[in-house]
Amino acid sequence: MATNTRDHSSGSSKYKPRQERFSVQRALEQLELIDGDNSDLEDLSDNDDSILDVNYQPPPQEQSSSEDEDDSSDDEDPIPQPTEHSRGRKRLRGANNGSGTETGTGSSRTPRRRRQTQQIEADRSDDDSEEPTPGPSTLGQPNKGRGLRWRATPLMPDLAQFEHEDDTELDRNGWTPLDYFEQYIDRDLMKMISDCSNAMSLSRSGDPLNTSVDEVYHFFGACILMSCIRYPTIRMYWSKALRITAITDKFTRNRFFRLRGSIKVLIDDDVPEDLRKRDKFWKVRPFLDRILQGCKSQNRPECASIDEQMIPFTGTCPCRQYLPMKPNPVGIKNFVCATADGIVLDFDLYQGKGALLEQVEEEEVGLGLGGLVLARLCQTLHRGTKVYCDQFFTSIRCVEQMMKKEMYITGTIMKNRLAGAKEKLASDKTMKNTGRGTSSELSTEDGKLCVVKWYDNKPVLMMSVVHGTEPEDTCQRWDKKLKEYVTVSRPSIVREYNLKMGGVDLIDRMISYYRMSARTKKWTMRMLMHFTDLALANSWLLYRKDLAICAAPKKSIMQFLEFRTEMAMTLLAQHHGQGSDADLSEQSEEEDNSNQGKKRFVTAVPHVSVRRRANAHLPEMISLKNAARCRVAGCTGRTRVRCVTCKVFLCLQGDRNCYTAFHT
Repeated sequence: MATNTRDHSSGSSKYKPRQERFSVQRALEQLELIDGDNSDLEDLSDNDDSILDVNYQPPPQEQSSSEDEDDSSDDEDPIPQPTEHSRGRKRLRGANNGSGTETGTGSSRTPRRRRQTQQIEADRSDDDSEEPTPGPSTLGQPNKGRGLRWRATPLMPDLAQFEHEDDTELDRNGWTPLDYFEQYIDRDLMKMISDCSNAMSLSRSGDPLNTSVDEVYHFFGACILMSCIRYPTIRMYWSKALRITAITDKFTRNRFFRLRGSIKVLIDDDVPEDLRKRDKFWKVRPFLDRILQGCKSQNRPECASIDEQMIPFTGTCPCRQYLPMKPNPVGIKNFVCATADGIVLDFDLYQGKGALLEQVEEEEVGLGLGGLVLARLCQTLHRGTKVYCDQFFTSIRCVEQMMKKEMYITGTIMKNRLAGAKEKLASDKTMKNTGRGTSSELSTEDGKLCVVKWYDNKPVLMMSVVHGTEPEDTCQRWDKKLKEYVTVSRPSIVREYNLKMGGVDLIDRMISYYRMSARTKKWTMRMLMHFTDLALANSWLLYRKDLAICAAPKKSIMQFLEFRTEMAMTLLAQHHGQGSDADLSEQSEEEDNSNQGKKRFVTAVPHVSVRRRANAHLPEMISLKNAARCRVAGCTGRTRVRCVTCKVFLCLQGDRNCYTAFHT
């Protein structure tokens, strides 16, 4: 019978000699001599079960597998399933060329024997498991995000209703630039800086600083004015040829440099050691908290963007970063949440992943650095907010986690984070051959998450739970070959991303125009100057937004440079101390003794914040040979009445009361 089978299978006139058959026991003994240790298979060979018999036939396929599982689950040392061993027995007895002969070489049997041993151990581990109910196995289940099934269907978003806040623009009606600025830096913060600077100077050097709240105001005002009127060096502001009297009249050059090196926002000895280890920026933390408080007081919009910001500094600091693609690649990294208008809502200085882990919930711990930043900055946003971010923050797991909190992410994404969707999207070569404006969209089975690939100059991958491809529109793109603009199709997700994502870039650009970038080796001073710039930029953007809502004429809205200059002059004119009136009255009386010269000394008109203060504005009569001209704009009269505080001549008559109009 074996000979006939060999004749039909080989189809050749030459027959191989029939080899002697031997039992499974003998085969196992031969394998033991080759491999050495064979404890598992020795136990199997001693078993008297009929499954190891050479003449054993496997059970029919109709036999229920559940019965085998029930029988094997009661044994302490379970026997492998018959179907597996029958296949192993056939492989042992089968010939290489389809014949029934066996090769008899030990090396060819070794892999089969090892697979058999692994199968026995796997069966034992399955039988010893504590899960009694059958179900789908979780062994080898893909990671989070890789189990999603993608289909070429449109997005069907299921979004929660956004909770709008009451508009407070009307509450800011009539605000001055100082009112906007004091949302972030107020008098209490200035007083704290003054007290801490005096205490630290006295404790460290023994030389009292003797600064006041007004002098701290003047210092910040001088720094802001220097950023608007730039000189190569700070010392030039006190030079005879280029001096700026608004700065030099407040303090000398040496006094300014001493203040600059002695500004403190806390007393170092009051900070515990554990806080110093936990917070790398503890030296400026009270200042940062006050700025953050002002940012969090702003209305939360429906759309916000999250991006990273660099605080330029190349000196020694607690946590310096290098980002080669940034305009300022070296410095301190700051993660910022802002509106589409550029108004900062929240920020968090990067000081390692561990600091972020302490500020998020337990289920968000495994999101990675980008996901942790999203979770931290979204804590102050309302449910239903649409958040836009770049590929550093976007991942499938992060988007799904934020969906549970009813925060909806839209952003670019890296190819290696797309799991199974990357293979189903159109290839780069196909889209390039089709032309610019080609797009491809995939969605999950439930339709709540989509991936869009759009080809412009190069492929762009985006993920969203809010926007998909439709409705498409067109945009103008420059074609290098044709040397002209061409019309390109653009998906909806790209349009919305471009409109809502530029908030952090806008605030960065506003800060860079007039940055307080005086050279310093102290990272604390660099931080104070940067966040003062941030407060000024935020104040101007909010000021411009309020006037635009009130439909104010564009000519009446101050530009950013004018706004900063106005703020600088306001801070330089601050006088809240008890001796402020005496300071103003210390000016020389040169105008009273000006009869010897041909020209009279003209006193500058004080800032409006000084003029409108109610105290100490008393008129006095000056005995002059010739009356002085009234300083009220539009008045051509002459008078001998002068304000004691402002040192300007004003009309004080029954029919023309310029004195009251000037001070109100």
